[in-house]
Amino acid sequence: MRSLVIGGVILLIGLVLFGGGCSRYNSFIDADENIENAWSKVQSAYQRRADLIPNLVNTVKGIAEFEQKTLTEITNARAKATNITIDPSNITPDQLAAFQKAQSGLSSSLGRLLAVSENYPELKANQSFLELQTQLESTENRIKVERDRFNDQVTAYNKKVRRFPGNFYATIFGFAEKAPFQAEESAQNAPTVEF
Repeated sequence: MRSLVIGGVILLIGLVLFGGGCSRYNSFIDADENIENAWSKVQSAYQRRADLIPNLVNTVKGIAEFEQKTLTEITNARAKATNITIDPSNITPDQLAAFQKAQSGLSSSLGRLLAVSENYPELKANQSFLELQTQLESTENRIKVERDRFNDQVTAYNKKVRRFPGNFYATIFGFAEKAPFQAEESAQNAPTVEF
């Protein structure tokens, strides 16, 4: 009789661990899928910006005898930015840094284009250019929102992976922490504005 009770207790503990493991595993899968979904939205926002750039460049070319160097820089920066792909299931800080560097190069080139465009009154008055400029500003806001949402999902996932008893099951099932999107080091410095 005693061995039957001990066997029942062991079976009950085993069932509780198995049920808890299944529940934890499924919650890790849900959190991982949320990260992949959030990352796809980040990429979609960046792709929207990349898709707007050729229209902006062509509008500028059509209006002004524009500085060819600036247009070439934008084209090259766009190519670099769209060539970097990241697997959201295995995101590392180095991959995110490379991605961010390429995107920053594109942002910097766009900033120079918009700054130089101030020298062309016809361009500043062109409705197509103004609409594209507005769409780019809107897209930059979307990018920021989607990066924030991605970081929210990564934070929720990392909490599941690090908290007890989740960390026990995460180790067993091979789930590790994910890297969040981080600002570049230069973002810590206030920009210099000269008039």
